[in-house]
Amino acid sequence: MTDDMESMVEERLAVFEDEPDLNDWVEVMCGAAMVVLGVFHLVEPGNLVDADVMRWFAAAVVAAGAVWAGHGLKDMAVKEVRRSIALLDMAEGDQGVDTGLIRDVLLNQEAYREFLIHAYDEAWKDGVITEEEMKELKSFQEALGITDEEAADLNVKAAIKSAAADGEISATEAKSIDVAAKAANMSADEVSEAVSSELKKKGKK
Repeated sequence: MTDDMESMVEERLAVFEDEPDLNDWVEVMCGAAMVVLGVFHLVEPGNLVDADVMRWFAAAVVAAGAVWAGHGLKDMAVKEVRRSIALLDMAEGDQGVDTGLIRDVLLNQEAYREFLIHAYDEAWKDGVITEEEMKELKSFQEALGITDEEAADLNVKAAIKSAAADGEISATEAKSIDVAAKAANMSADEVSEAVSSELKKKGKK
């Protein structure tokens, strides 16, 4: 196991404090010692007290020791099982394409379309969309099966929404809108109408 994977496993198990520790070993060793001592006095009760009383006491010591040792062994077993589950979960997470997610996307395209709209809005928040952001949005678009025409329409709407956020359109913002509008094959009148509509939402005419 690599150091990175080991650290990830330890991070997942940290919530349980699940590393077999000294307390577990103390419980096992002390419990085992009590069982040995109890069995010895069951066989050789000695003369310190009545033999039957000593045997009853020794039997109680054996039972307590077995319970104590069993508790320690149980704790260690649970911790090792949790560790194995964490490792298995990580291994399953590295198996490549998530077919379940792909199926969900195909069955719920409208819901994921909202995700793309939100992604365009986020990209335009600073008033400009970079080439890197466009590549990322393009990958989302292709994954969701959205056409270039639909994506261009979403892009220009997001550009207008971002530019109108402060209630006015600057020259730089207008230029960005024009570039996006050309990609969406929108006419000047359509752009003007969309901008006016968005400004009205902000309380400006």
